[in-house]
Amino acid sequence: MRLPDRAARICAAGAAGAAILLVVADLAIGERLPGPGGPLPVSPQDVMGLAFPVFGALLVQRRPKLVIGWLLALGGLGAAASAASADLAALLVQSHPLAAPLGVFSHGVWNLTTYALGVLLPMLYPTGALLSKAWCWPGGFAAVVLAAEWVTPGTGVLPPLVTAALVLAFSSLVIRFRRAGDDERRQILWPLLAIACLSVPWIIGGSLWWITAITIPLIPAAITLAVLRYRLFGIDTLITRALVGAGMVTVFASAYVLAGTASSLFVAEVDRYFGLVVALGAGVFFHPMKRVLHRLADRALYGTRGDPISLAADLRRRLQQSDPVHGLLATLETIREGLAVTGAALDLDGARTQWGELPVVARRVDLVWHGEPVGTLLIGPPGRRRFPAAHDERVIAGLTPYIADAAHTMRLTTALRRSRERILTAREEERRRLRRDLHDGLGQTLSAMAMRITMARMSLSRSPETADTLLADLRCGMDAVSGDIRVLVHGLRPPALDDLGLAGAIKELGPGELVVDGDLTGLPAAVEVAAYRIAQEALTNIRRHAAATRSSISLSRGCDLVVEVRDDGRGLPADARPGVGLASMRERAAELGGTCEVRGSAEGTTVTARLPL
Repeated sequence: MRLPDRAARICAAGAAGAAILLVVADLAIGERLPGPGGPLPVSPQDVMGLAFPVFGALLVQRRPKLVIGWLLALGGLGAAASAASADLAALLVQSHPLAAPLGVFSHGVWNLTTYALGVLLPMLYPTGALLSKAWCWPGGFAAVVLAAEWVTPGTGVLPPLVTAALVLAFSSLVIRFRRAGDDERRQILWPLLAIACLSVPWIIGGSLWWITAITIPLIPAAITLAVLRYRLFGIDTLITRALVGAGMVTVFASAYVLAGTASSLFVAEVDRYFGLVVALGAGVFFHPMKRVLHRLADRALYGTRGDPISLAADLRRRLQQSDPVHGLLATLETIREGLAVTGAALDLDGARTQWGELPVVARRVDLVWHGEPVGTLLIGPPGRRRFPAAHDERVIAGLTPYIADAAHTMRLTTALRRSRERILTAREEERRRLRRDLHDGLGQTLSAMAMRITMARMSLSRSPETADTLLADLRCGMDAVSGDIRVLVHGLRPPALDDLGLAGAIKELGPGELVVDGDLTGLPAAVEVAAYRIAQEALTNIRRHAAATRSSISLSRGCDLVVEVRDDGRGLPADARPGVGLASMRERAAELGGTCEVRGSAEGTTVTARLPL
């Protein structure tokens, strides 16, 4: 530890000790003064002499080079010295030679205390430095005015100038607040809240004046706490609740007074029911008034971009005017601005969409759309703004439904795009297969057949037996070509669907009971093929894996075509992994916007496909 820091701590502790001794001496002197005492045995100056030096010494112990702690310690010492000398002067008789000097000393020390705590403290708080060199002029003006007021105390012009100097000093704090960042603004808000608590009984005065002495220690305590714990989240929450509570009390008290006045003037005969009417009215309007005051407090503290209702309305409008991709970005931009964070992101099915910077994830919010999880909202750490903490829950609660809607829309859009890509891929793969089969199969076979025809023509006159053999081989080749063509046609669309219809084609797939509910004529071709292939794959699985003795197929047409295949086999194993067949059934249903569900139990397996029409 360096010697100057140690000496500073010792001096600050000494100032606090001297102030405490002066307060004790002042209390002893006050006991001997005539006149009625107040509700408290101490005066506001005595409380200042105790609280300010103690907290100032504590601040100097932690931050010896910060001038704020010295202002608190020396200002409190001056308040204690002023109170003790004033009471001692009042105790001495007017003819005593020390009475007048003590009065002048008390006045001068009080002016120095006013300059330290009322001028320098707001101009230097919380950094210990002026906003700029230009603020030396207001500080010099305040010093001149206070010095003049001490020299010529009876002048009526000087007290307004002293007030103007104090207001000018506090204007520096207002300007600093407007330019400061988040942490510094919270440092400024804590003592302002303490001053507000002190100002209420001071303004009311009268019988409540003594409460001022109790609230004085809040100011140095708030300053010390704000300087030592500069990351003070929650002060804005406290202010919001205080504003809402004060507004509620003011509104209902005013309504009570107005209603009471009206009842006494116009309906005095029903005065006994007045309290019941006011209580019922307060209950009816309590929650609407609370919401209104909450919104006004949000507007006052956070501005329009921090008002949850305004944010929700703006987000709703942007979602209505943008496509799903830009709508998702709009939700992230709105949440970033509303919460004043560095960035926000949305995780959807393993893909992340981000707005802003997300160095760390400060919070995760699960998004649910009609009971279905649709994604996760990732929120970054707070950024630079006035109040990034208090209204977070209200903003999240107000915007989460819209974000879930945007995420669900994005999932649907992504699923639709992937489905289209799969359909295009399947179509191109089918075209490639057809080209390969036609070129490598039918093409080669037809070329060979053409060569045999040529050879048969050439050998017809010379060797009829050879020509007959070639033509017989050609006939066999024609049968093979016909078989290949039937295979290709069957791969495109089963011929049984055109010959027998959907019910007849499925009936031909194998043994089992077939139940048809509704008219199956006029079904879309894609739906027919998908239903046939799903039933075919399900029956193939039953024959290969189920060891079933009975199976049934039901076709039901309503708004959708429902294909249900049941068996009484051994069901699906607990550790069963879906194979190519199950995936193929689900993909065929998904291509049409439908679903395919496979359920297994001890009684067997049920495949249910729902295909939209």
